[in-house]
Amino acid sequence: MLPEVRKILYSTDLSKSSTAAFEHAAYIAKKTGAEIHILHIVEKLSNDAKITFQTYVMDSNSRHDLLQERVHRAEQKLLERQDNFWDDLHPEDAKVRKQIKSIKIVEAYPAETILKISKELDVDLIVMGTHEKGILHTFLGSVAKNVLNRSRIPMMIVPIAEKEG
Repeated sequence: MLPEVRKILYSTDLSKSSTAAFEHAAYIAKKTGAEIHILHIVEKLSNDAKITFQTYVMDSNSRHDLLQERVHRAEQKLLERQDNFWDDLHPEDAKVRKQIKSIKIVEAYPAETILKISKELDVDLIVMGTHEKGILHTFLGSVAKNVLNRSRIPMMIVPIAEKEG
């Protein structure tokens, strides 16, 4: 029997280039009727960054508020990108938006979290884009490569579209 795609996990870094990956996820969902689960991970601060942060921001309430602001900004950006994406589509294609079953924004370590959530949701496909900097090797040397090497779930890595001009 051929594999079915019932659930798609689309993991985004919120770069402008990540739209190409979402287009592919939406297309596959439209053709298969699959659910889409959207994930953005606000990367945890390194220990060095935490120490620096604690050194220069003395008030613990201010530190907490600043860290929460990172997640809040990501939520706003993701919702804005979603609205813009769906507004630009033909109404027939925009119906795929109803297939989005969850949107998660978490502060965590990206590769581990993508793997964990893909298993929890029992997805059939993970869709990710290449990094905004456009160096596929560099990006695959980090999050996507780690996920690709450890995942037992098929993945689609969508490269940045070539700039016209």
